[in-house]
Amino acid sequence: MILEAIYHRPKDNYAYACTESEIHIRIRTKKNDIKTASLLHGDPYHWESGEWIYEKKDMTLTGTDQLFDYWFASLTPPFRRLRYGFMLNDENEEIFYGEKGFSQDPSLDIGDYFCFPFLNPIDVFKAPDWVKDTVWYQIFPERFANGNRENDPSGTLEWGSAEPSRSNFFGGDLEGVIENIPYLKELGISGIYFTPIFKAFSNHKYDTIDYFEIDPQFGTKETLKELIAKCHENGMKVMLDAVFNHSGFYFPQFQDVLEKGADSPYSNWFHTKEFPLDTKSTPPNYDTFAFEASMPKLNTENKDVRSYLLEVGRYWVKEFDIDGWRLDVANEVDHQFWRDFRKEVKAVKPDLYILGEIWHDSMPWLRGDQFDAVMNYPFTTNMINLFAKQSITPARFIENLTSVIHMYPKTVTEVNFNLVGSHDTPRILTECGEDIRKLKQIFSFMLSFPGTPCIYYGDEIGMTGEQDPGCRKCFPWEQDAHNEELFHHVKKHISLRRSHPLLANEGNLSFLPSDLNDGFIAFTKSNGEDTLFILMNCKEEPSSYSLPFDLKGKKILNLWTGEEFAAEAENIEVELEEYGFAILQLS
Repeated sequence: MILEAIYHRPKDNYAYACTESEIHIRIRTKKNDIKTASLLHGDPYHWESGEWIYEKKDMTLTGTDQLFDYWFASLTPPFRRLRYGFMLNDENEEIFYGEKGFSQDPSLDIGDYFCFPFLNPIDVFKAPDWVKDTVWYQIFPERFANGNRENDPSGTLEWGSAEPSRSNFFGGDLEGVIENIPYLKELGISGIYFTPIFKAFSNHKYDTIDYFEIDPQFGTKETLKELIAKCHENGMKVMLDAVFNHSGFYFPQFQDVLEKGADSPYSNWFHTKEFPLDTKSTPPNYDTFAFEASMPKLNTENKDVRSYLLEVGRYWVKEFDIDGWRLDVANEVDHQFWRDFRKEVKAVKPDLYILGEIWHDSMPWLRGDQFDAVMNYPFTTNMINLFAKQSITPARFIENLTSVIHMYPKTVTEVNFNLVGSHDTPRILTECGEDIRKLKQIFSFMLSFPGTPCIYYGDEIGMTGEQDPGCRKCFPWEQDAHNEELFHHVKKHISLRRSHPLLANEGNLSFLPSDLNDGFIAFTKSNGEDTLFILMNCKEEPSSYSLPFDLKGKKILNLWTGEEFAAEAENIEVELEEYGFAILQLS
């Protein structure tokens, strides 16, 4: 038994309160090393005749990645207190593992066991329930639709008349979104995520000038109120994007520091190294986003900056009834600011969704005191590497995604923001080499997987584009520019996800070993009563998959085709076309 590979800590994704009565426990062991794992658990104050009384519960193997196996158990301690340890068996030996290490037998000293002192309801991770059932649509407002030419900025080009650049404008605005809410409703969208709409110099608006004003090219505050009201009438949530890590070059407070230097009342609003500010050097003599002199980093430890930004957070929730904040470059802002931010905005609207832009392991932000979720770019990377580029095998994909799933508590995974493209990445169809079959399979997987999925505007009709700014083209509203087959593929998947909760966040997911049928991805979703079997053929030729279950006499319904049949043989072969898929309901 490889002891040095065994890992647990009573915190974060390894031991956490799932509900006000339920605790989830995980342990990690070396891949294929342990055959069984059991949890020894009991109340720390339950003693009889001088002995601590505990129970034993078998743990479930929930996944395997490149190096490790992950084991899981759920407990409902009657008094919300818990001491626990593990019994691990590799068929040659059995050992006990507790907080102070390993021993041959369960320790008689309760101090050797891990401790979950008390399940306090306030410590339970609480994200809005509605997010679990939401399918998002990301809109880059400047490029979605131009509904009002009168607010076009100077030099606006005809819609779609040129390739997007980092400086050109096409006049997209909020009225354009309002006009096309029926399109989004037809697709099945239930949430819109807007990149920034506040007053800014650029076309992307991540260089804020005024956090309390709508950019004039997008419309007015009254237009935004109308948009949000119409979205809510149509069952759609609205999430705005804010940049609290840095301001724009023309942010008045920064301009004051440029003019007055150390004498400016805002001199401590930024991370300045010396005066006067030098905007021409690389890097500048003040901290910025990346090395962009036009994006000075805000000092969120300054009480006036904090007060200003917290009011921004409250204002748009209170006055406009937005449903979520997406927070740009969230990992570079101090944790205490985000703790305060959460308290302030949740006090206005408790079921507000707080989404951080973080591209790496984000557990420090997901302990219930800061964000509800992060943009799940590790998910994105694996989707692209398998389905689009075929640079990894299905086996490696399953291992990698297993690591991603076990990176966070289940309660976080259910609301994590799954995406395959955004304003910061090449278009997903371009990543697929413009192979629609691959993109359809990507949507089939993403819309059948736990989390809250997001579609980048136009990906559902087959828009292409390289890295920013190429991924920010104008949406083509001419019907002949749409791939209708792809649109209806996405629409049908969204509808199935809504009508079958097992395709979203209900039940437990289990990947099947890919070596059973090379070239396939297969997983089940089950709630104990109903089971769905999702199958993907990742090969460029038709292939058959042998279902590894005894299904004789059971009914099988293909949710995608509507075909229903009773299994008459013990071995069932599923035939799939190249890059094909199946969603089978087993009953």
